[in-house]
Formats: sequence, C-alpha cells, structure tokens
Amino acid sequence: MSSSMTEIEFKFDIPRASLPAIEAALRGPQSRRTHLQARYFDTAQGDLAAQGVALRLRKEGPRWVQTAKALGDGPVQRLEHNVDLGPERKSTVLLADPARHADTPVGKRLAQVLRRAGAPLVEVYGTDIWRCTQELRVSSSRIELALDQGRVLAPAPDGAAPHSAVVCELELELLEGDVRDLARVAAEWAVQHRLTLSTVTKSERGLRLAQGQSTRPATKASAPQWPAGPGFPDGGTVQRAVVGACLAQILPNASEIAAGSEDAEQIHQLRVGLRRLRTALRELAPLGPGLDPAWEQVLAQAFRALGARRDRQQLLALVQPRLQAAGAPPIVLPPAAGTAPAPAEAVRDPAFQAALVALVGFAAAPAAGGTTPQATRRHLRKRLDKLHRRLLDEGARFDTLAPEARHALRKRLKRLRYLAEFVGACFAPRRAAQFTRALEPAQDALGSYYDEVVALQSYRAAVDQEPRAWFAVGWLLARAPHAAHQGQLALQALADEARPFWRKK
Repeated sequence: MSSSMTEIEFKFDIPRASLPAIEAALRGPQSRRTHLQARYFDTAQGDLAAQGVALRLRKEGPRWVQTAKALGDGPVQRLEHNVDLGPERKSTVLLADPARHADTPVGKRLAQVLRRAGAPLVEVYGTDIWRCTQELRVSSSRIELALDQGRVLAPAPDGAAPHSAVVCELELELLEGDVRDLARVAAEWAVQHRLTLSTVTKSERGLRLAQGQSTRPATKASAPQWPAGPGFPDGGTVQRAVVGACLAQILPNASEIAAGSEDAEQIHQLRVGLRRLRTALRELAPLGPGLDPAWEQVLAQAFRALGARRDRQQLLALVQPRLQAAGAPPIVLPPAAGTAPAPAEAVRDPAFQAALVALVGFAAAPAAGGTTPQATRRHLRKRLDKLHRRLLDEGARFDTLAPEARHALRKRLKRLRYLAEFVGACFAPRRAAQFTRALEPAQDALGSYYDEVVALQSYRAAVDQEPRAWFAVGWLLARAPHAAHQGQLALQALADEARPFWRKK
C-alpha cells in the first residue's frame, strides 16, 4: 500500500522551559504515542540533501514504511510518498529502493537527483524518536500536532561510539482544510510557548552530524516562481510568489540564528531578506487583500536589531584593516552603546515569529480578490517608473544632498532593484536582468559610502573612551568628499546603462 501527498506543515524548535507545558497540552484520551526508528539514505556526497530530497526507512510501531520527501512549491509545502512494507521480518535486512516511488512527483525528483549524481545510496544516519500526536479541529480544518523527542544518530568515522544530537520539536500539519487555520493555530502556539520556526529537517540534522557540521551556509535571495503560461499574472499571484521568494531567504537564515549562530553572512542575508520583504509589502499592497500593515513594524524592529550587530561586524572586518594600512594606531573600540538585543534574541521574539508564521500562511493560501492582470501590470509599471525617475533626478545632484537625503536615495535604489528582481520576468526577463545588473555598481558605491558614514559615527562616539579613535575620525572625514563623488558618478551612469524594461521599446 502506498500514499502520495503534498504536506503543509510548520516545524518549531522548543525551548527547554516550554517543554513541560507542551507535553501537558498533548496529553489526553485522543493523544497517541509512537516509537519511530528510522534509517536515512543518501549518496556519500550528500546529493539528495543538497537538493532538498530525503529517503528513509522508518519503523512505525511494528511496521516498516519507506518515505521519500522533497521540497514543494512554498515555504511550508513538502512532496511526500509513503510505501507500507509490512511488519518487521527478523530474517530480512530492509534496503531503501528508490523504484518504490516511481511515477510519483517526489519519485521523479528523487530519480533525477540520483541520475545526475551517478553514485550509489548508502545509509548515512538514523533517528530514534518518540512521537506524541494530538488532532485539533479548527473551523472545518483538521490539524495534527506532533511532539518529537529523541536523538539523531550518525556513525563515527573511526568506528567509535556514534555521534548523536537531541531532537525536541513540534510539528503542526494540515491534514484537511484551510492553510489559514493552520497558520492561525501555529502563530498562537508560537507566541504562547515562545517557539521558533525551524527549517532544519531531521534529515539535514543527521547529515550535519555525519559530516561534522553545525550550521548551513547563508541562504541568498532567489527569484519568485511564476506559473507557466504567456499571460501576465494577477495581483494575488504576484503577491504570493514574491512573499514566498522572500521567505525562502529569510526562514533558513532566521532558523540558524535562532539556534544560536552569529555567522556574519547569515545575519547579513537575513537583513537583506527582511529588506526585500518590506519592499514587497510596501510596493505590492495595492494588488490585493491580505498583506497586514502591522507586519511592517515587526519586521523593521528585527531589521534594526540585527543592523546593530551587522554595522559592528562591518566596521571591524572592513574599516579597521584599512585604518591600520593607513598608519592608524591600535584602536580598541569600547562595547557598543545601547540595548540592542543579540541576534538570536531578536529572531526569537514572539512577535517576529508570529509575523513569519502569518506571512508563510499568506504565501501558501490561495489567491483571492486581487487586481486583474492588466491592472497589475499598470501598477507595477507606475511604481517602477516613479522610483526610476526620482533616482535619476536625485542621483544627478547626489553630492549636494543632505546626509538624510543621501540615505533615503540609497534605500530607494534598493527598492527599485528589488522590485525589478521580483517582477522583471513578468515583463521582459532578459532586459530586466540587464537592468538589475546595471544598478549593481551604484548600489556598491553607495554601500561603501554608507559604511564609512556609519563608521564615522561609531568612532566619534568612541573618542571619549578611546582617544586614538580621533585618527579614524580625521581619516574618514578626509575621505568623505571622495566617497560621495564616487557615488554620484555611479548614479549618473545609470541614465545611460539602466534602460527601463517595463516600457515598450
């Protein structure tokens, strides 16, 4: 017997202090407790995990089930196919067979990855989990809550005792009904129990353990996925595709930071994702209902909190070495002033987690009530045109603008680039790619200029405690006119090089 489905679920890491309350909430006559022992298979190089595919054999009570999973179309969707292999046979050693999933969507993805890899499957790790489940009925929806506790086990390369990692997570899966009901319940549990969204599957956790890794590389931005067909998408489709693409960058980085990572590139990419998402909320709100204006304030708060750490990292990594090369004396900066929370604290904030859950629910829900394709195209043309014209006008006199106006222009340039990256493929993919590439030199020049502005502010604030910081203040002040002029030159080049792709030739 086999079953194929598209899973829609949220997965959360559980703080130790919240575990007793969650265990108590899942006790009751309708709860079920199951012992799950699984063996996961991949190539020796981890080709399946690299493509978001998992293949496992799992003992569920007395029966063995082979399951293949792969990423679906959205941030909470997973393709899944299960094959019931029957009761355990002591005389038989079960092996994973990809052919058991043939002719299913996930089976085709699995076969494609293995064909490209050209390598055999090996058993790479296993899990030993106790699962407690409870079903909720919300409106007309059925939602399963599953508390998983146990360990991931991976063999040690030297034959010593296997490596292990603790698993303690809560999954909420939509069995039937409306994804908005699932998102609402997930947000309530996240706030009540201070849960944090996690994108690290047991499969990925096991692979990390086997390879001795503690975190994944930072996730960068990706383009929205558009439905096939020649027509321009409607407003609701544009909103959900763009929000989904932003979340695909935000969620993995936020998951790692919430787990304790302070990797500079993960923090940077999370801030980029949040900035892109805030652009989407601002520019695409007129295209349809459902984008809550309250999300903007929550996202902005997290963005600013992460910015304090990012600015400090940039100063130490980029500006300090340049000062030393210029002959500066050793400058020991005092601890950053203020009360900005640590990155993990900012990401674990219940309001931020609830906003992410709501945004995931929005992206996964069916579009309804959005603008027509024609009205959507008109709105996007109007917004791209306005941002572009104002950028050219202010860019031509960048070196005469006040510091606040220069900063606003830099943010406007980013909004233009993000909006072009979001919807360029709906207009003219090749011309849109040329346009966004033409914006890069100006964005880099303004980024360098602004890094020095922030550094100047930091060194000025430090001079009372570190008099040697005066060297940095003088050096940065002397550089300021040159940095501003480089920004203006890059902006002036946009008039010839960044040709609007949204206008007809």
